[in-house]
Amino acid sequence: MLELYNSLSRTRETFKPINEGRVGMYTCGPTVYHFAHIGNLRTYIMEDVLDRYLRYSGYDVKRVMNITDVGHLSGDSDDGEDKMVAGARREHKTVLEIAKFYTDAFFEDCKKLNIRRPDVVEPATHCIGEYIRIIKKLLDTGYAYVSDGNVYFDTSKLGEYYVFNRQNEEDLAVGVREGVEEDKAKHNKTDFVLWFTKSKFEDQELKWNSPWGVGYPGWHIECSAISIKHIGEYLDIHCGGIDNAFPHHTNEIAQSESYLAHKWCNYWFHVLHLNTTSGKMSKSTGEFLILKTLEDKGYAPVVYRFFCLQSHYRKSLVFSYEALDNARGAYDKLISRIAQLDGGANEVDAASFDAYKARFVEAMDSDLNTSLAITAVYDVLKADIDDATKLALLDDFDRVLCLDLCKNASAKRAADALAQQQKSGDPEILAAIERRAEAKRNRDFALADAIRDELATRGITLIDTKNGTEYRIEQK
Repeated sequence: MLELYNSLSRTRETFKPINEGRVGMYTCGPTVYHFAHIGNLRTYIMEDVLDRYLRYSGYDVKRVMNITDVGHLSGDSDDGEDKMVAGARREHKTVLEIAKFYTDAFFEDCKKLNIRRPDVVEPATHCIGEYIRIIKKLLDTGYAYVSDGNVYFDTSKLGEYYVFNRQNEEDLAVGVREGVEEDKAKHNKTDFVLWFTKSKFEDQELKWNSPWGVGYPGWHIECSAISIKHIGEYLDIHCGGIDNAFPHHTNEIAQSESYLAHKWCNYWFHVLHLNTTSGKMSKSTGEFLILKTLEDKGYAPVVYRFFCLQSHYRKSLVFSYEALDNARGAYDKLISRIAQLDGGANEVDAASFDAYKARFVEAMDSDLNTSLAITAVYDVLKADIDDATKLALLDDFDRVLCLDLCKNASAKRAADALAQQQKSGDPEILAAIERRAEAKRNRDFALADAIRDELATRGITLIDTKNGTEYRIEQK
C-alpha cells in the first residue's frame, strides 16, 4: 500500500482516502507575475507524479489548482506590494494581461514537461464571493476582526498555530523574512489579512465591493476557498513547495478549520527546494532559470524531468549544468537501449510482467521513491525476459514516470534506420540524382528541375554541395 510522508505529522503514513477509491487533491498553483522557474517546476513535476501514481493505483482523482492573479504580497505576509501589480508595472501592462500571458506560459511549460493539467484550474479573481462568505463567518464566530480598514484572522483564538514546525513564537520574525515592516493594526504579530480595504499602495488595480468596503482578498484565503468550492469540506491531499508550509499552508489550516469547525486536510505533501551552488533559486533575488533557458542551451524538457525524478522529492536537489549533462547522457543511453528492443509478434509473459511490475510498485509505494522506480526500469532492461514483455513493462511504468521512453525509442529507431539508408544510399534516389546531373550537363534545366521537384513531393530534398549532390529524407 502507498505510504506518504505527511508534513503535518512528520511521519510516513499509509495513505487512506476519506472516500474509498476517490481522492481529493489540491495543488497550490503559480502566482502569474513572471515565468515559473525550474525550481517551481520541480515541485509541479513531483506533484504530477503523485497524481499519476494515484490514478495508476486505481483511484479516481480530482485535482484542483488555483492561479494566483491577485493578493500575493511581496513579503508573503500582510505587508509589501502585490506581486501582480509589480509585474504589471514592470512590463507596462494591466494585471489581467500579465496574468493571461504568464498563465499560458506556465501551462505551455507543463505541457513540455508532461505535467498533466489539473482537472480544475481556478483563477483567484473568479472566487470573490467565496472569500467574502468565509470571511463573514469567521467574523461572526470571533475568529476574525476588523482593524484600520482591513479584516484580520485572529491567531490567538487557536489552540495551536505553528502546526508544521512547532516554532517558538519569540524565534520568529515579525514578517516572513527580515525587512518586512510590522503591521501596527494587528492584535498579534502572527495575525494575517483576510481582506484589504486599506493599502499603502494606491495603485492596486483589482478591487471589489465587500461588506467592509472596496478592496481585495489576502493571498491565504484563496486556496482555502477554491479547495472547499471544488472538493468540499474534507480534503485528502494538499500539495506545495516546502516554502509554502509557513506561513501560507499554516494560515490555510487556521482559517479553513476555524470556518469548517473540523479537521480539513489529512495529508500534506511538500517538495523540497531546488538549489543552485549559490543557494535557493528565487525570483525575488532575480537569480533563477526558466525552462526556455534550458531549451535554448539544447536540453529537451524531458531530460529535466528525468533529472528531477532521479532524486527523492523530500531531498533538496542541487542544480548545475554538469549534473544536467549527466542526466542527459544517462537518458540518451537509456533511450538507445530501449530502441534496440524488438517487440515483434511475441506475447507478453504475464508472470514476468507481474514480477517486475511489483518492483516498480514497491518503489513508488515507498513514499514515491522515483529514484528506485527508475532503477526498476534498468532492472527490466537487464532482465532475462523477452523484448515484448520488456516493452510492455516500460510502457506501463511510463504511465507514471512520463519520460516518453517507448515513444522516443521508437523515434530513435526510425531516425537510425533513415540515417543508415541515407548512408548506404537508396538506388532509386541515386539513379534520379544521376539523371538530374545528366540533364544539367546537357543544359536541360527544365528536366533537372522537374526531377528535383518530383523528389520533393516524396519528401526527398536534394542538397547540391562542392562534392556532389546529397539528399535528405524528411520524416513525416
